[in-house]
Parts: sequence; C-alpha cells; structure tokens
Amino acid sequence: MAIDPALFRSSTPAPYQAAVIQAAPVAFDPARTLQKAADLAGDAKRKGASLVLFPEAFVSAYPRGNDFGAVVGARSTEGREQFRRYWESAVEVPGPAVDALSKIARDQQIQLVMGVIERDRGTLYCTVLFFAATGAYLGKHRKLMPTGSERLVWGFGDGSTLPVYETPQGRLGAVICWENYMPLLRAAMYGKGIEIYCAPTADPRDTWHASMRHIALEGRCFVLSANQFCRRKDYPADYMTRLSEDPEAIYSAGGSCIIGPLGNVLAGPVYNEDAILTAEIDLRDLVRARMDFDPVGHYARPDVLSLRVDETPRPAVAYAQDGDAAAE
Repeated sequence: MAIDPALFRSSTPAPYQAAVIQAAPVAFDPARTLQKAADLAGDAKRKGASLVLFPEAFVSAYPRGNDFGAVVGARSTEGREQFRRYWESAVEVPGPAVDALSKIARDQQIQLVMGVIERDRGTLYCTVLFFAATGAYLGKHRKLMPTGSERLVWGFGDGSTLPVYETPQGRLGAVICWENYMPLLRAAMYGKGIEIYCAPTADPRDTWHASMRHIALEGRCFVLSANQFCRRKDYPADYMTRLSEDPEAIYSAGGSCIIGPLGNVLAGPVYNEDAILTAEIDLRDLVRARMDFDPVGHYARPDVLSLRVDETPRPAVAYAQDGDAAAE
C-alpha cells in the first residue's frame, strides 16, 4: 500500500508580513478617522503586510487628559457635554463603521484588527474588531477591565468576547492595554492556543515594551503592539484636558513594536513619530520556541494549578421566553 508523504507534511502557512500602525486618529470624527485608516491600511499593504493592527481606541479617540468634569460627589455640565461628544463619535456594532472597516479589509485583502470605541445604548466599550481579508466581520473583544479613570466612561466587557480566530495568518486574538497585566487573562488566551497575540495599547512607557517581550516569551507567541502617536493638536481646540495646551505637546509617544516568540524584537519600539512597523512572521518559530516551554502544555501543572474561564454573556436583564428556565 502506497502512503502519500504529503499527508505528514506540516500545514504551517508560509512566512508573511505583519504591520502595526502608529498614528493618531482625527479625534471625535469617525468619518475622517476611517478615511485615514483606509489610507494607512493601503500604505501597510504596499509594504507587503497581510495582517494589520491599529491602536487601542483608534476610532475615534483615546480621551487622554480629560476628566469629563467628574470628581467624587460632583459632575459638571461641561464634562457631560464632553461625554456626549465622545458617545456621538463612537461606533455601533453592527453599523456603518463596521461596514467601512469591512470594505478596507476587502479592498486591501488584509486581516484587519482595529481598536474602536463601541457604543451600546448608553454605555461605551473599549473594543477590538476583527476582519478577514475577504472583508468578513469576524467578531470583537471588549476590554474586560478599564484602567483607572477609564472606568468613568467605559463599561466592562464579559467573558463572551474573548475570541481567538483561526486565520490564514495563525490563531489570532487581542488583549487590550493593561488587560495584559492580568495573569489569568493571559493564561486564558494561551489556553485558546493564541499564536498572533495583538496588544493594542495607550501606554507609551518603556516598561510597556518590557511587558510585551515578557508576554511573547511567556506565551511562546508573536506579540504585536500598536499605540497612537498623538499631539495636543490632534484633538479639537475646545477639548477639555489637564495636559499641556501647547499644540505641539506630545500626548502619546507611541512605542509600538513586534516581538517574536522567544522575546526577540522584530520591529520597534518607535517613539515620537508616526510609523508603520513591519516584520516577517514565520509560524514555524512557534514550534521551535515551545520545545522547552509551553505554558499550557508540558510546562503546566494542572494537578496543582488550574484556571476556570466563564464565557457566558452577562446581560443586565434577561427575558425568559417559552418557559426558558435558564433565563429566569
């Protein structure tokens, strides 16, 4: 009996180029921001990228320096108006912004990972949207744990949006900004077999770069991190901020990077300028890296340490229908 050797060959995709975008949106203007995203995605495609990651809250703003007129026990009228503007510029899922992003992915034939501010009735969420190169919308991840004052303006995600997608570029997922400092969330993503670990962020400090190298080494995965480079002039003139009013003042220095699965730096970090960083992703490096460490495989001790992840949607109100006892 003849056995086809092809049956035993690796199905690992060929190496490809990934890109991370370091730029500022047109704050609070989703239409112009989406046009800028289309232009930047086209630039990344011309650099050979088939996977493109944008920063946290790219559509349409990370509200850096804004306290929304809130202190303990009091809110200001001006701060509520700032929130209204922020809410108006957020995107609905599904909605026109999702359609526009689908078109960008389809036109450029790229796997697109985009940070947005999502509007769901009266609540905003810091969200990442995923699109296939066909333009198909794959789904989203809502930030589980807003950090510090972000909790004033962003809601909390639940376990129902912790996806890892099988894509031609590998098993793809996202963990947003300081969620990356949640050890159990990282373990949950490792347990899903994440290979392309996207970490859109708003943290421009050099300690962030150290964390990205650690996560790549810990998870034995490729880590892509994108941050905005933005100045005061990237926000409207009447934007409320406790930061410098100098139009050239840097509000976020960037620090975007791409890291390999042994913690090796493939691109970046880049500071104080716009940038499109690219690097070759060879998924065979994942196997090489896991020879001596697999955090949820041969280096795990489930007899001593284990993690339970609840992926149940947690709506505030659930309605029983047709005698559905589970919804009661």
